[in-house]
Amino acid sequence: MTALSPYGSWKSPITTDLIVGNSISLSQPAFDGDDLYWVERRPTEEGRSTLVKRAKDGTITDLLPRSFNARTRVHEYGGGDFAVSDGILYFSNFKDQRLYRLLPGEEPQPITPEANMRYADGMVDQRRNRLLCVCEDHTESDIQAVNSIVSVRLDGHGSVEVLVSGNDFYAYPRLSPDGSRLAWLTWNHPNMPWDGTELWVADLNETGAPVNARQVAGGKTESIFQPQWSPSGQLYYVSDRTGWWNIYRLGSEQAGPVYKRD
Repeated sequence: MTALSPYGSWKSPITTDLIVGNSISLSQPAFDGDDLYWVERRPTEEGRSTLVKRAKDGTITDLLPRSFNARTRVHEYGGGDFAVSDGILYFSNFKDQRLYRLLPGEEPQPITPEANMRYADGMVDQRRNRLLCVCEDHTESDIQAVNSIVSVRLDGHGSVEVLVSGNDFYAYPRLSPDGSRLAWLTWNHPNMPWDGTELWVADLNETGAPVNARQVAGGKTESIFQPQWSPSGQLYYVSDRTGWWNIYRLGSEQAGPVYKRD
């Protein structure tokens, strides 16, 4: 029997579950030696994000128990959910937003205290046995969350130390290959990161604290993203200063484009 419905209100047999119900999304690939790691989001597991490893011999292994979900809520939309170094994983767990450490063959263990804090975009500072990451403090529920760049000790204490603060938002903390410099992005209200951001670089002293911090690119009308150090210690980033996204290399005096749109 055919049913008549008003124009635009008929029910389609093609549902969203039919289209994406079994679609697995892959993101955040990262190499650690010869092994490749990534985040795999699975709709069939209620949208849970797990961590997966592909070893040199091609073996693929799920790394997280079903009770864990590798996903951060920093800046609400998340990103930078895990870091890996020498086979040891560090990740944000969606349920409690604590940082966890996962040693090969063991269960994940929390390394940050129970608090209304969020962590993202971490990278391991092996020289100082710490994790550098963005932290979002929600402990004062009646005010706006406080963003900063912090270090988390990896010696079992898990203490958190603020390294950079004062602006509304921070992202992309990046340690130079020799561990002597730290780069990061920052911006303030009312800007969104695609409106205007600043790229900063600081030297790290003997204790790992940033000193001699200076803005090297960006501003209120220039958007910067994805700063990255090369193996030789040169800093690259993407900027829209010309109206197009181009890759730039920071030189001794100024940045010049290394890739330009025709």
